[in-house]
Amino acid sequence: MTRLILATRNAGKVTELRAILSDAGLPHELVGADAYPQVPDVKETGVTFAENALLKAHALAQATGHPAIADDSGLCVDVLNGAPGIFSARWAGAHGNDRANLELLLNQLGDIADEHRGAHFFCAAALALPDGTERVVEGRLLGTLRHTPAGGGGFGYDPILQPLNDTRTCAELTAAEKNAISHRGQAFRALIPILRDLLG
Repeated sequence: MTRLILATRNAGKVTELRAILSDAGLPHELVGADAYPQVPDVKETGVTFAENALLKAHALAQATGHPAIADDSGLCVDVLNGAPGIFSARWAGAHGNDRANLELLLNQLGDIADEHRGAHFFCAAALALPDGTERVVEGRLLGTLRHTPAGGGGFGYDPILQPLNDTRTCAELTAAEKNAISHRGQAFRALIPILRDLLG
């Protein structure tokens, strides 16, 4: 059984990818970066989602000798030319302050009419092998931005992104509903044929 390392210490992401691998009938053992506490977190110095995902995947593959998967994702707002983009988690300054990020973005879009509030969640997922082989896939969840947050689920910008063809925000969806359409779920599922091809 091939061991796969997912470059995250987020147990929810590991569970999500584990379920996708299982549904696809892949036998790989998946562990998070917590299984290798001696490997430091990688600085995301890339200027694209794909570059950041590849930086993390290659670092873990080299450090552990196992194939590694990493993702980088964020919110891209049409009228902001794709921002916050790779800066989504630190849009308001401090990394991971969801509330501050959300409030700043809503203030910046305060006078933007509904028809111009298009946005999407974007995810780049990268697979890196210890020999340097790499692959990158993408996923997008298209939607529009609400004027006020709604819903208690999810995290980040979920309370303001309303997926196309739905009346609820991502934070109002069940976990199963969100995983079925999410940018990360799309990207992880796109890795399945690549894993089959490269790892068997």
